[in-house]
Amino acid sequence: MRTFLILAASLGMMAACSQPAPVEPELVVPAEDAAPPAPIPGSLELMWTASGFEAPEGAALASDGSYFISNIGPGPEDAKDGNGYISRLNADGTVAAARFVDGMDAPAGLAVKDGILYAADRDGVAMFDAATGEAKGKALIEGAGFLNDMTVWKDDVLVSDSGTATIHKITPEGASVFAQSDGWAGINGVLGDGDRLLIATMADGKLIDYRGPGAETVIATGMKDADGIGLVPGGGYLVSSWPGEIYHVGEDGTVTKVIDTKADGILQNDLNVYGDIVIVPNWEPGTVTAWKIIP
Repeated sequence: MRTFLILAASLGMMAACSQPAPVEPELVVPAEDAAPPAPIPGSLELMWTASGFEAPEGAALASDGSYFISNIGPGPEDAKDGNGYISRLNADGTVAAARFVDGMDAPAGLAVKDGILYAADRDGVAMFDAATGEAKGKALIEGAGFLNDMTVWKDDVLVSDSGTATIHKITPEGASVFAQSDGWAGINGVLGDGDRLLIATMADGKLIDYRGPGAETVIATGMKDADGIGLVPGGGYLVSSWPGEIYHVGEDGTVTKVIDTKADGILQNDLNVYGDIVIVPNWEPGTVTAWKIIP
């Protein structure tokens, strides 16, 4: 079992872990009499990088402004080995609790609702008191493939299943199928936003606007292995691709790559946006990155 290395000092999780600068967008050179191109929105500025995690995958915002971070832990990601756990970081990236919740199998997506922390595990969604970490039961999902991202939409707690192209609804009493579609192959990111549920898929790299059965629109495509989704203040979206990319998607569906860390072996997993702050767990090399959105 790998040792979980976190410095207890105030800046222990903010080691100067190098991250490449955002990539320069590819712009078409305008004609001489054309107006200069507008700046690409959604540019990201590195704030801090916290290190010492073990396959971090999901993130959620706590009521006090701190962040919950899920850790798959050492060993195979599909093993029921009890090596998974959830950490809690302060807003500045320092450690609030290295193992806020322990003894899980391989927690991925996280969500918080009404003081309960929900965590997608291998065979269901575990529930904990968001203030104390006390276990509050588990909603088992029969036939679960790969439970992945979580969100709250219209007061429902939802979890995506990447293995079955399904979204499940979670309550303290159990789980039920919320929606399923053949067009959601490799469903990953889910994000509730008013009247719509945003969905990201890995197979075709789609960003989807879903409003109910028979009411969905593909906003953009081509972001293969799409993972997390975030809303950009003022309009547009950020979508991570877990092999190491972050894309900006305009309201018109234009896709622009703003981060590319594949060559450095830095994965970009369940991206979340809170205000103008972007939090991204990096399964490899075991870090969590905070970016500021630059208008």
